[in-house]
Amino acid sequence: MRGVTLYVRSRQVPTALGAASAGTAVAWLLATVFGGRGEVGRVVLVLTVLLVVSVVTTTLGGPDDTLDRTAARPWASLRMSHLAAALTCVLMLLLLTLLTGTRFGPAGCVFRDTAGLLGLTALAAAAAGTARSWFLPLGWTLGAVVFPGTGTLGETLTWQTQAPDSRPAAMVAALLTTAGTAAYVSRGPRHRTTPEPL
Repeated sequence: MRGVTLYVRSRQVPTALGAASAGTAVAWLLATVFGGRGEVGRVVLVLTVLLVVSVVTTTLGGPDDTLDRTAARPWASLRMSHLAAALTCVLMLLLLTLLTGTRFGPAGCVFRDTAGLLGLTALAAAAAGTARSWFLPLGWTLGAVVFPGTGTLGETLTWQTQAPDSRPAAMVAALLTTAGTAAYVSRGPRHRTTPEPL
């Protein structure tokens, strides 16, 4: 149990969960004040998912890159559990609003967007490091919000903002979730580069 506690603290999980909860609460409050009752619009939903996922993603890397790769710990299972816990926490925060008058839904979109964006962020963490892992999800999501697509290609490129029954959107989200999970679990976050001493 002590090992789990140290792992959680080293990743600043309590801080990230507090920030994710606060972000969700603020987004819900703004949606309630300005949008009224019922399900929020797709743009508000996907931007809220992006915000919460970006906050949780800060926990994907620890303070010591070398320690994260030592053979003394079962890193693959820890990373898999970490991603599963992150997905569960984000889903719980957003789906709790289904009990209120202003809801982040439908649930299918919440699950698809959360899994896909978390997978994309994990993939970016493995390729570019935790500090830069939110760049690609942010750029892709803002592009999808600004330039909504139609047709198969459009739904594929703007999968985050599509209806819950969109097959191309579901396929892209599943692909990103699988690829991101595989890359992060097998490699972990990319090593931070430090400037050469003068």
